[in-house]
Amino acid sequence: MTSSVNNTLDLETAEPKALAQALAKQLSIGPMDWHRLNSNRQIRAKEQIAAALVYLLNDNPEEALPRLEQAVGWLNRSIKAPPCPTHGERK
Repeated sequence: MTSSVNNTLDLETAEPKALAQALAKQLSIGPMDWHRLNSNRQIRAKEQIAAALVYLLNDNPEEALPRLEQAVGWLNRSIKAPPCPTHGERK
């Protein structure tokens, strides 16, 4: 069975960096979904962990660490979503 989509990665032969970048792209919150998902802790943690993996695979642990810390903050509820800059502060 062949795929009709040319942009798919072969999971068996793809480089880890390409896989991580594809994962990060899939897990990132797009502009159309931002207001609906920006406070979803699991989605935000997944997004941050995927980004951290990309940085780590690119030999940039200094950038990976803050993203991992943010992911932990989302999961342990020590951080929350800031107010939307286009709607002003929530009271």
